[in-house]
Amino acid sequence: METVRNVLRLLYMVLGGLLAFSGFFWALQGAGVIMWPKESFMLADPAWIRNGLITAALGLGLIWVLRGRRA
Repeated sequence: METVRNVLRLLYMVLGGLLAFSGFFWALQGAGVIMWPKESFMLADPAWIRNGLITAALGLGLIWVLRGRRA
């Protein structure tokens, strides 16, 4: 049972990392710092700064909650 818990914890940590990475990437696209891909609808759109930061905060929050728990 403990092995299943550890595997799920690892999967959620990876999910949190992916959410954080994606969120920061979206925020940078929205800010116009990353202009890739050229045809993206997110480029230089302030709404994506907000959306990206919220997504990144959710990912970092997930990691923070999971790091506090011991299996």
